[in-house]
Amino acid sequence: MKISAQSLHERLTSRLQPTLLEVIDESAQHAGHAGSDGTGQGTHFRVRIASPQFNGRARVAKHRLVYDALQEFIDQGLHALAIEIADNPS
Repeated sequence: MKISAQSLHERLTSRLQPTLLEVIDESAQHAGHAGSDGTGQGTHFRVRIASPQFNGRARVAKHRLVYDALQEFIDQGLHALAIEIADNPS
């Protein structure tokens, strides 16, 4: 199964009910680098996310929630994940 921005988006939506979510596949920018599979897809992602589940949690705990939600994809070859935690919209 190929890892896609859409599959990560769906998983994060179901697990974290985000109020803001953007998943960007940055794999093409990392072609030839460690973890690249040569296709330019599915290995390096950036996630911008806000979720009520983050309220009252430390930054590391927020990141852990994202990693836990995406563990299956990490096990399948997701090599790099940049996480940007955003404030919940008012």
